[in-house]
Amino acid sequence: MNKIANTSLTKTKMMDTKYSQVKIVTALVAFAAFGIVVHATEFNVATNGNDANSGNPQNPFRTIQHAADVAQPGDVITVHGGVYRERVNPPRGGMSDADRITYQAAPGEHVVVTGSEPMGGWVKVTNDTWKATIPNSWFGTFNPYADRIHGDWCSNPGGYHTGEVYLNGDWLTESTNLDHVLKPVAGRTLWFGLVKDGVTTLWAQFPNLNPNEQRVEINVRQTVFTPSRIGINYLTVRGFELRDAAAPWAPPTAAQIGIISAYWCKGWIIENNNICYSPCCGVALGKYGDDWDNRAQSAEGYVGTIHRALTNGWNKATVGSHLVRNNEISHCEQTGIVGSLGCSFSTVTGNEIHDIHIRNLYGGAEMAGIKFHGAIDVTISHNHIYHCGLGLWLDWMAQGAQVTGNLFHDNGSDFFCEMQHGPILVANNLFLSKRATLNSQGIAFVHNLFSGSIFNGRHDRRSTPFMSAHSTKLAGLYCSTNGDSGDHRFYNNLFVAQCNQHSMDDSMFPCFAAGNVFSGAAQPSKYDAAPMLAQDFNVGMKLTQKADGWYLTLAEDDAWRSEAKDKPVTTKLLGKSKVSGCAYENADGSRIRVNIDYFGNKRDKKHPFPGPFEKAEAGPREIKVWPLTTMSAP
Repeated sequence: MNKIANTSLTKTKMMDTKYSQVKIVTALVAFAAFGIVVHATEFNVATNGNDANSGNPQNPFRTIQHAADVAQPGDVITVHGGVYRERVNPPRGGMSDADRITYQAAPGEHVVVTGSEPMGGWVKVTNDTWKATIPNSWFGTFNPYADRIHGDWCSNPGGYHTGEVYLNGDWLTESTNLDHVLKPVAGRTLWFGLVKDGVTTLWAQFPNLNPNEQRVEINVRQTVFTPSRIGINYLTVRGFELRDAAAPWAPPTAAQIGIISAYWCKGWIIENNNICYSPCCGVALGKYGDDWDNRAQSAEGYVGTIHRALTNGWNKATVGSHLVRNNEISHCEQTGIVGSLGCSFSTVTGNEIHDIHIRNLYGGAEMAGIKFHGAIDVTISHNHIYHCGLGLWLDWMAQGAQVTGNLFHDNGSDFFCEMQHGPILVANNLFLSKRATLNSQGIAFVHNLFSGSIFNGRHDRRSTPFMSAHSTKLAGLYCSTNGDSGDHRFYNNLFVAQCNQHSMDDSMFPCFAAGNVFSGAAQPSKYDAAPMLAQDFNVGMKLTQKADGWYLTLAEDDAWRSEAKDKPVTTKLLGKSKVSGCAYENADGSRIRVNIDYFGNKRDKKHPFPGPFEKAEAGPREIKVWPLTTMSAP
């Protein structure tokens, strides 16, 4: 077995975790044998507490880490309002979904856990530029201003760092040229850092402000909530503001660390948090580290990563099955949520993900609101993804994934499927940006609204894996010698504006399409069977933000219900994907029937309405599409 390490955190071995779990299980069995009842304990943490206290409500601990050190499976850690400047490194997890360790903010209280520290002592240099000088010893073993963003598939020619400078909660922009900070450049408020001769010097622009009279903070911690060992299972993290971590670049071939990281483990619930401000990633559901970290930048190198991961426990029983729901994730420059292999069998739902990779200081092949490798049987549903360079990027092995009921808009591109071999179901989504890209086979698009073009790529000739159904078991490698694409299904979609399907005509494998409506300048592909052409019908589509949410103005024609030749979409209709040979079915093996709409309303059993909304009305109407306050039962 390869030695598993974390190049960014403490090195460890998987067997250590397994041994610890065996000891815990043995102890619980012994308690049960002697009739001993083990009661869960609630530990309290408060900014006026003391780690020498008992942790009860009257005598709380001071640090979350101390509570983590004493908590056992079934225990709850309740953190009261205030700012906690620490990195939480949970030493153990729960034993099952029902016997987990819960970290929660006290109800109704604002709890901030941050990777930054206040920075005073600024001295004015010139104009609006100030300088702070810090001994390197102040940072301890990790200085983010000496830590450059780097790794497989990362392009950082400017040499930007993982450190940031924050003014009243928002970040300034790093410059790689001190002159630009000393002589202001219009458009961005800049800072520059230099680590030399035992000190770190920061220059920063504070227009018309004295930084010593403001809340100025700088990064000192790489992450906010991440175990240093793999296999810390069944944790719940609920209700926090988690922010300001100097997280490293997270390629699929290396240890993946974010502001919060489910680090090669199983069964985490990350819910109702505000997760923001990372130079790289917000939430990581990813891979462990090993000796091959950032040394495998090729398709062949990632295939080797997969083989090692299988040896090191990549299976449904050990890794994945996380639930990430109802979080706001923003201001991250690589990804909002990242996951290589460790994301498999997970559910990502109800999240608002925005302002991801918008500063464009550096680039790479891993930038998106959500970027997953190995998203086997993953559900991505009812999320709002906007103001991202790319909204959702499913890269390799998203076999069995379902992308349903999401709102995408104002992204550089909404959706990218790379080297997928199917089956993948994409249903009831609002794709309102200008572009989506397919470099894959075997994707079923059902009851979506598209307002941008779909680009069909045929340039890629890599050998990439496909799996056995609902499993991490490697079934084979498919060599795309001709840049193969196609074998897609398009049923009952509504295409508006400039959405052009002609790029599908060049597919290597035939596609299947029926029941689609094309309005305005939208054009069908050659595969569409009797498309409903409504070029003279003005849908008048417009997305508007109001005080209580986002509203879509849209006009539809109820006649489309019968004239579009639509039919219910089921496993039988979708068939099997050509390359993998697997059926379009649910994660539990049950048959798919797309019988509800974007809101959860039941669809007509014989003639479902094309597009994401089942209930059509005459004339333009305004539909609240986010947040979804109610969902009807199927």
